[in-house]
Amino acid sequence: MGFFDFMTEDIAIDLGTANTLIIHNDKVVIDSPSIVARDRVSGKIIAVGKEASLMQGKTHENIKTIRPLKDGVIADFDASEKMISMFIKSIPALKKRMFTPALRMVVCIPSGITEVEMRAVKESCERVNGKEVYLIHEPMAAAIGIGVDIMQPKGNMIVDIGGGTTEIAVIALGGIVCDKSVKIAGDVFTNDIVYYMRTQHNLFVGESTAEKIKIEIGAATEDLETPPDDMSVQGRDLLTGKPKQVEVSFREIAKALDKSIQRIEDAVMETLSQTPPELAADIYNTGIYLAGGGSMLRGLDKRISQKTDLPVYIAEDPLRAVVRGTGMALKNIPKFRSILIK
Repeated sequence: MGFFDFMTEDIAIDLGTANTLIIHNDKVVIDSPSIVARDRVSGKIIAVGKEASLMQGKTHENIKTIRPLKDGVIADFDASEKMISMFIKSIPALKKRMFTPALRMVVCIPSGITEVEMRAVKESCERVNGKEVYLIHEPMAAAIGIGVDIMQPKGNMIVDIGGGTTEIAVIALGGIVCDKSVKIAGDVFTNDIVYYMRTQHNLFVGESTAEKIKIEIGAATEDLETPPDDMSVQGRDLLTGKPKQVEVSFREIAKALDKSIQRIEDAVMETLSQTPPELAADIYNTGIYLAGGGSMLRGLDKRISQKTDLPVYIAEDPLRAVVRGTGMALKNIPKFRSILIK
């Protein structure tokens, strides 16, 4: 172990549209919304993560909240770089260091990403002192994080529903055999809710409120075994302009999300139809694994199971499955070298 190794720190990053998670020394040290608040006048970043997300929808004209990632890829290069850098600087163990150490990083990327977008992620990481940067495809990372042995000659199907994209992949022998990436995921669900509240209740609600509705009473189907209670939602009445409150039930949200969930189901069906027969036989036995925050939508597993006639399993702690897998790949780079993109 040379001096350089002593100076190097290993970190695994799940750079998500909605949340960014970072693992350092086998612990999740950062788990924050991917949001940046910038002062328009000076151009300085005033807040990132949780702090910035509290400002969302409540800013005056001098402050702007930005979500640097769109559909799982970097949309605002400058803001994303500052965000990554601030997250890394706030890792407790690295705070004590006198100067920023060199970093060995594994970062996960959506499977439908282009070369240019890949380079943007890499360059962002190199600018924050990433000396060795490896990329890993999200469905791969999710599979490793769920505990699937991806190197086996056995087919496994992963559906990772994140904030910006839903990644569907069939994995065998440490490679992605067929995959599909659709831009329908958590953010679209949130927008569906905003639209529904506007058209059905004449109530204008913000993104943060819609997100809250999705988490508290969101559902993929109208027949749930243990339905959540109705929720009071406050917003602005579109007719009178006055603030008002309405009661909303999970059934309404299931209706609001129905079309988007159908499109995810269609993508799953399409991926299954492209799967080679030997792997399809495996999937018949192993079923489908769900990961990502979107998989926590009540009744979604049941709905996909009914559509595909396959058993559907939700990863434990689905929000962290991808970053856990990324962390495992980081710990064992030689073993996973074939699936890491240098």
